[in-house]
Amino acid sequence: MRIVSKAAAMQKLAQQWKRRGVRIGFVPTMGYLHAGHLSLVREARKRVGKTGKVVVSIYVNPTQFAPTEDLAKYPRDLKRDLKLCREAGVDVVFTPSDAGIYPGKSENGFSTYVVEGKLSQTMEGASRPMHFRGVTTVVAKLFNFVLPEVAVFGQKDFQQAAIIKRMVADLNFPVKMIVAPTLREADGLAMSSRNKFLDVEQRAQAVILFHALRAASLAVKRKPVSAARLKADLKEFITAAPLARLDYVEFFNPEALAPVAQVERGVQMALAVFVGKTRLIDNASL
Repeated sequence: MRIVSKAAAMQKLAQQWKRRGVRIGFVPTMGYLHAGHLSLVREARKRVGKTGKVVVSIYVNPTQFAPTEDLAKYPRDLKRDLKLCREAGVDVVFTPSDAGIYPGKSENGFSTYVVEGKLSQTMEGASRPMHFRGVTTVVAKLFNFVLPEVAVFGQKDFQQAAIIKRMVADLNFPVKMIVAPTLREADGLAMSSRNKFLDVEQRAQAVILFHALRAASLAVKRKPVSAARLKADLKEFITAAPLARLDYVEFFNPEALAPVAQVERGVQMALAVFVGKTRLIDNASL
């Protein structure tokens, strides 16, 4: 396994592979890897085959964090991540610096951002203004460095995957987007690097997100339900966990991300919940 830290070196290596007809599968991450990330690596390998190359990027992107968010505290353990990547058969781990991704940001004022204007206005986009501007910008830059044929993202970040799909289509990136299923712990909690922040009591209550998804699915199993009524019911359901505080719950069309007034089977649900100080997200097709 090779570790590449310079953006120009990564791009040069990718160009060499492409000249030889080698397919590249790419898994962008912010590190602190878990089994969910490794499932994305396996999917990338399946897509490019034994003769292809799988690249994992590890980069905590500052432009997708607001000043009040957990950029400084975001969990990092590069040594552990590299070990997991090596064991998973990753060919290259790309570990760029801030200066490599955003050259001149402090001195000359990095000023070119990629902004998706429609799908990014609700849910995470409403709760975390400017978040998706940072996401789309860094993913576009990573695509330019890694030059993948295939990129694999996790379904846990449903809105993010939809926005990147739209960016790929709108800007004609020659990249096939794969969205892989969410991996969960035995009790249903979606795997996330931020789960590390939960203490024992918070961890026990964090499963309320999964229970809320199941409750909503049961509610619409037989007939459509008013979105406003179901939101109110779920808010009461979630706040019954003493350490949980609802940020949002939304019901929407899974393609256009447009909100729906009536919730029925096949509608997508997404929610964000603070458990203690840790903000967790999840989603499901009902």
